[in-house]
Amino acid sequence: MDTISRITFRRFLLGQQGLWPGRRFKGLAGTTSAIQQMEGIQLDPLNIVARSQEIALFGRVLDFKLEHLYQAAYEKRSFFDYGGWLFMYPMSEFPYWRLHMKHRKEQGIYYHEAYQQPPAKLLNSVLNEIRTRGPLGNRDFSGEALKSWSYRGRKEESIALFYLWLIGEVMISNRKGFDRIYDLRERVLPEKYDYTVPDSEAEDFFSRKTIAQLGLARESIWRTGLAGFIHRDVSREEGKKRVEQLIEQGIASRLRVEGSKDGYLVLNSDQSHLSDLEAGRIPKKWKPLGPSTNEEVTFLAPLEMVSARGRAKVVFDFEYLWEVYKPLHQRRWGYYTLPILYGDDLVARLDPKLDRQTGTLHILGFWLEDDAPKDEAFASALAKGLTRFANMVRAKKVDVSAIKPLKLRAYLKANIRL
Repeated sequence: MDTISRITFRRFLLGQQGLWPGRRFKGLAGTTSAIQQMEGIQLDPLNIVARSQEIALFGRVLDFKLEHLYQAAYEKRSFFDYGGWLFMYPMSEFPYWRLHMKHRKEQGIYYHEAYQQPPAKLLNSVLNEIRTRGPLGNRDFSGEALKSWSYRGRKEESIALFYLWLIGEVMISNRKGFDRIYDLRERVLPEKYDYTVPDSEAEDFFSRKTIAQLGLARESIWRTGLAGFIHRDVSREEGKKRVEQLIEQGIASRLRVEGSKDGYLVLNSDQSHLSDLEAGRIPKKWKPLGPSTNEEVTFLAPLEMVSARGRAKVVFDFEYLWEVYKPLHQRRWGYYTLPILYGDDLVARLDPKLDRQTGTLHILGFWLEDDAPKDEAFASALAKGLTRFANMVRAKKVDVSAIKPLKLRAYLKANIRL
């Protein structure tokens, strides 16, 4: 079993996600390529400065504009929204996701304090409304209120819409703000993807995707990721058998990371990138189109694959917890704190908020790691990163009055140019 260094581990995960050594995608077409490289992008409605998915694409796509995501998904039909943990996935994957949808239908939905299918009469009524009136959202129905609380909606039709979406009968056709607008599958899904692959083929596909989405997948929890994709339990025995099949078929290999007890799985198609990194080379396909992360910092989104849900500690030895759902008195940093990537490391964090009335991007808090660089090169990279970020959210000015140390604040005031 091969062993890779910690620096290769970190750089590989960043590079596979398109975050290092700099932005290698550009514009609207690059937005599509970036999401495909990421194997999907998680969506979140909060819009404090920009939504998590927009910040994620900003960190990967040169000349990214906020409208690019919806254009790629809903105008070009390159992606579809799906899942309990809401993601956008490449539209070409839809035939494989029909397995997940089938299992969703078998399970039912939490409806009136039990898992069941909503009444057929209700489902048919909702489908007929969409068929007749065209794309509709929850607000377009004025039906009966739910008898019990559900965070999926307050009306019977809202639950029915959500269920029909989970089983693939309707798809998200567009969004108004972040509100979902649904339409019939056959009116959203490109005809070439309107089919279902055999169950075994879908399970093989998701066995590979479970590794691809993470870059390196911990073997001990790999089956948990697979179970989420196919929406059924995967026993330890089945998980071991599937891993051995991946290895025997030459699809994946085992490796270790220097200083870690965990064993990882990597796709053999990515082995050349690991070899380049171990030799101190940057893979040719990763060449940035603009400044590198050494020249300009990048702000990581709250739901980034490399840093969310405890991964920042594993990969960067960086404490990060998204604190939006914590009461104010329990927050260590700020409401919408973002990690700052400089080079190949997380060196600081900031808490931004956009005042849309005045067009001011406020930096409410800023925290350097103890070992973070404090020289002019870092200050310059931070100023350039803040400038690009402010332009992306269409801010007219940046308030850095909360940033310390004072020397860094003074440099930023003098060098942020919008």
